[in-house]
Amino acid sequence: MPDQELEWSLELAPLKDWLSKQPHLPHDVEDVLLRRFYLSCHKRLERAKRTIDLFFTLRSAAPDLFCKRDPWSPEIRRVFEITDMLPLPYKTKENYKVFIYRLRDPDLDTFNFTDVVKTFFMMIDTRITEEDDIPSGEIPIFDAANVSLKFIGKVNLSVLRKYMMYTQEAVPVRLKQVHVINTPSYIGKIFALCKPFLKSEVAKLIKFHEPNTETLFNDISKEIFPEEYGGSSGSIDQIKRYWIKRMEAKRDWFLENDKRWVVEEALRPSNCRDDKADKMRDVPGSFRALALD
Repeated sequence: MPDQELEWSLELAPLKDWLSKQPHLPHDVEDVLLRRFYLSCHKRLERAKRTIDLFFTLRSAAPDLFCKRDPWSPEIRRVFEITDMLPLPYKTKENYKVFIYRLRDPDLDTFNFTDVVKTFFMMIDTRITEEDDIPSGEIPIFDAANVSLKFIGKVNLSVLRKYMMYTQEAVPVRLKQVHVINTPSYIGKIFALCKPFLKSEVAKLIKFHEPNTETLFNDISKEIFPEEYGGSSGSIDQIKRYWIKRMEAKRDWFLENDKRWVVEEALRPSNCRDDKADKMRDVPGSFRALALD
C-alpha cells in the first residue's frame, strides 16, 4: 500500500502544484477528491484542471445550494424524512456504484425542491471527500413510484438548471447508466422538465422501466439492491440511517465549507474564464436560452 500511495502522490503532484498557483480557487482540497477528478477525466491533466475550476466556480455561483448546509437543521431533517437517498453498499461486477433516489412520501405538501437538491449535493460531498475506494462508474436509479403530476408544480426551474449543469459538467464521476423505474404513464410530462438541460450523451444513457417489471435487473444484479427491491444488501431504513449518521458526523465540515470552498472572482486570471458560471446564476430567459451547450 505505501508504494501505491507514493505512486498516487507522484501522479497528483502536477495537479496539486497547479491548484496551489490558482489565486482564485480554494487550496484546501482533499487528496481523495483530487484523485477523483484525475480519474474521472481519464488522467488527462488539462481536462482535470478545467473540471476542478468549474466545480468550484459553479458551487460559488449557487449559494442557495451550497451554503448554510446543516444536517441538523429542520429543513434538511425534513428531506431525510420524505425522501430516500441511498448509495448502495455493494458495487456491480464492473465496479460501478449504484444509487437509488425516491420520494418516500407521495404527499408533496412539505416537499421543498431546493432543500432536496441541497441535501442531495451534501450526500455527494460526503462520498467524494471521504471514500478512498473510487468506483469505475456510477449508476443512479430514480424510483418514480410516488411521483405524481403535482410534482411538476414543485420544481424550481432555476434550481433544476443548476442541478443539471453541476451534475453533468462538474461532479467528478463517470456516469455509466441512468435508470428510471416504476414510471407512470405521465412520465413524459415530467421528463420534459429536464430535457432542455440534458446533454445528448447523458440522454442516451437513460432507460425507463414500467411498474411491476424486472427489466432493471437485466443491467444490474438484483442481489446488490435493498430487501424491498428483492436484493440482499439490507433494508432501505438500515442503509438510510447509515448515510444520515455519516452526514451528521460531517456537520462541522459542511458548516466550515461555506467559507473554505469559495472562488474569488476578482483574483481570477483572465485566461481562466468560463461562461458556464454565468448560466448557473439566475438570469431570465426561455427554456431554449437556458439549455446547456
